[in-house]
Amino acid sequence: MFQVSRVLSIFFLIPFLYSCTVPQTQRPPGTNRLINSQSPYLLQHAHNPVDWYPWGEEATAKALENQQLMIVSIGYAACHWCHVMEQESFEDSAVAHLMNENFVSIKVDREERPDVDAIFMDAALMTSGRTGWPLNAIALPDGRPIFAATYFPKEDWIKMLETFNELYQRDPQQVLNMAAQVGQGVSQMHYAELVNDAPAFSRGIVDSATSFLMAQADLELGGLKGAPKFPLPVVQELLLTYGSLTQDEKMLDWVHLTLDNMRKGGLYDHLGGGFARYSVDSVWHVPHFEKMLYDNAMLVSLYSRAYRQRPDSQYQIVVRETLDFIQREMTDSLGGFYSSLDADSEGEEGNFYTWKEKDLFKAVGRRADAFKDYFNVSPLGNWQERREDKLNILHITDEPREVARRQGLTDQEFWNVIEVSKTLLRKERADRERPRLDDKQLTSWNGLMIEAYAEAYRTFGEEEYLEKANRAAEFIQSELTTEEGGLYHSWRNGEAYIEGFASDHAFMIQAYLALYQATFDEEWLARAAGLMDYTLEHFFDENTGMFYLNEQDDQLPITRPREMSDNVLPAANSALARELYYLGQYLYQEDYLDRAEQMMRNIVRNVPEGGVATANWTLLLTHYAFPFYEVAVVGENALTVARELDQRFLPQVLLLGGKQEGELTLLQNKLVAGQTMIYVCQEKVCKQPTDEVQEALSQIE
Repeated sequence: MFQVSRVLSIFFLIPFLYSCTVPQTQRPPGTNRLINSQSPYLLQHAHNPVDWYPWGEEATAKALENQQLMIVSIGYAACHWCHVMEQESFEDSAVAHLMNENFVSIKVDREERPDVDAIFMDAALMTSGRTGWPLNAIALPDGRPIFAATYFPKEDWIKMLETFNELYQRDPQQVLNMAAQVGQGVSQMHYAELVNDAPAFSRGIVDSATSFLMAQADLELGGLKGAPKFPLPVVQELLLTYGSLTQDEKMLDWVHLTLDNMRKGGLYDHLGGGFARYSVDSVWHVPHFEKMLYDNAMLVSLYSRAYRQRPDSQYQIVVRETLDFIQREMTDSLGGFYSSLDADSEGEEGNFYTWKEKDLFKAVGRRADAFKDYFNVSPLGNWQERREDKLNILHITDEPREVARRQGLTDQEFWNVIEVSKTLLRKERADRERPRLDDKQLTSWNGLMIEAYAEAYRTFGEEEYLEKANRAAEFIQSELTTEEGGLYHSWRNGEAYIEGFASDHAFMIQAYLALYQATFDEEWLARAAGLMDYTLEHFFDENTGMFYLNEQDDQLPITRPREMSDNVLPAANSALARELYYLGQYLYQEDYLDRAEQMMRNIVRNVPEGGVATANWTLLLTHYAFPFYEVAVVGENALTVARELDQRFLPQVLLLGGKQEGELTLLQNKLVAGQTMIYVCQEKVCKQPTDEVQEALSQIE
């Protein structure tokens, strides 16, 4: 029943030298060991009758001493089904007794420990085929996984625990064999090969990769076919890039269709701004209501870039409202960004964001008819899964002008009604019980948000956006940077904790590069290069040409993990490969360029049918397969000219410059007194300089 059926990638880590907790102290009555954790998710479980341990040496020592199997239960603070399973099972004294008597039970915040989460997710794929959160696993006393799956109803959870406990007592060798199968699969999937004779980086490979993705594209509703629907910004950026380079209107239309339907659907918070994590259906109507920092960061960057490719005032509104939401609800007083908002409030998913028709009418009054028509509000509710509650999820299906005509309003009158109604409803909503905030700050996700602010500034010119990006970058520098020049992973309550992963370093390098392009301040390039050198020293494997996920490699009984497959977030390796390429171009650093090319060679054979898993790798491949330009702007008005160039989507352009020539080799001898000149260059050879933006664009195109 529990035999390993397939082997998939991700990674394993047992137990780290560090723990996710502060030192253990005297615990208040009615609490378990999680009470001393920093993680808001672990603290949610600190009053359970289950004798939870945090991931670490103490739990392993206890399990080995008693020769008990481990329960490893993984989730995150915003997870709805995590709360359901806690209420049904982990708060039940009889279930807790079963767990405490027969197992060592461990709680893991997947956002604090992406390494631990990934290997148990891999085990779930191999042993049950059920993935997601909560993720619940049975493991040997040394932590090696045996079986894993997602949510269990209470009776199924009890049955599963009893089955494994009985099997371990009766036939421990069978359980050891099962764990060995999982371990072997994990080891195989983390094997990386140094490839010296990979195919040429041709346009044909990019053609195949993008055609493979377009075959999965939903051309009527946007996104990929089927349900649930995730935004997948990396996929959309790839097809936005490729569609622009090849003038493929069908591909570009799909990208913009996706962006339009996401912003119109229930996925988007039409009152408060910001996006939920995904839509549970195929039409973007019913969201899974949790709001994650990383989704909103990447979507701000995506909508900003899409605006440059095909300007749309609605994209600008989405960016503005989403960044207003980030500032209002997700920003710390020091400038960093919180992790997430819960899906639940008042014990129910989505209560904060949904409306009964009568409550909406009461708040909005005589304006309600136009608002209800535009946002599809019904007396019976439009959320079918909760029809008995008559709840409505605000979403748009008709064009504003059509609704205005139906309501007998001019366009201006219609928008006035909508904006006044939104203001009244926001005020009404503010009095509701709010979703819980996970206020830990993760370096990697902060890096994505810094990049988002920088991209929004480049596109829309709002100085406030650049100020917030700068402030957050200084927060990371002062609070989450180690003495050795690396990064911590997490910060909360004034304390940085957990050593940084490769993804933390990758996304902060990405943020520094975005800040350089927004400001032409070479300090950002220096920080990016310094962080890259640290990452190469501490994470890079010369034998394979790839980066490990973590710095530590002792106490890892299976393998030292690597993150190579893209998903909702780009993989650490694909992000670092792209950054090596960009830094190599900026700094004339051949070693960086060689490493980026080697990483691409290692992966390129997987690209044609890699789909989502190689989307960010394929973005790097476009730089090899299509003409790539370095565009230098030098002179007193360099930043003004750069912002003019930024009004176009130029995915194959690396922008650099300054009022003076600075330290970059490509800027040397390019300052012309009294003028601001643009130099369009390829492979360090520049075309005739010009002081006209349009002429420079013609040279690029």
